[in-house]
Amino acid sequence: QVQAVESGGGLVQAGGSLRLSCAASGRTFSTYSMNWFRQAPGKEREFVAAISWSSSIIYYSDSVKGRFTISRDNAKNTVYLQMDSLKPEDTAVYYCAVKLRGISTRGDGMDSWGKGTLVTVSA
Repeated sequence: QVQAVESGGGLVQAGGSLRLSCAASGRTFSTYSMNWFRQAPGKEREFVAAISWSSSIIYYSDSVKGRFTISRDNAKNTVYLQMDSLKPEDTAVYYCAVKLRGISTRGDGMDSWGKGTLVTVSA
């Protein structure tokens, strides 16, 4: 079982930036696709970004495209989510998810989830 642990959440003002990190276990991290999802209070979980094992394929949701950047460092078993120009509507718990084979934007296609990190954006 691959484990993922998120960090980097916190409180930031609108227009500010945060960088989330997700450290994943497993000797074959470099073969996994890595993903970020989020869930705002009272809303369903939604896809944010995905990156393939080689970083050659990257997907973003329309709501974050141009503001968020996903990247990974396979030597450190870590994936990042750089969040710029944050808006109050970005407030949510952000989850890191691992997909062992292939790449997907669907939450039900993930193999393992972290426990999440809270991002709060004040107006």
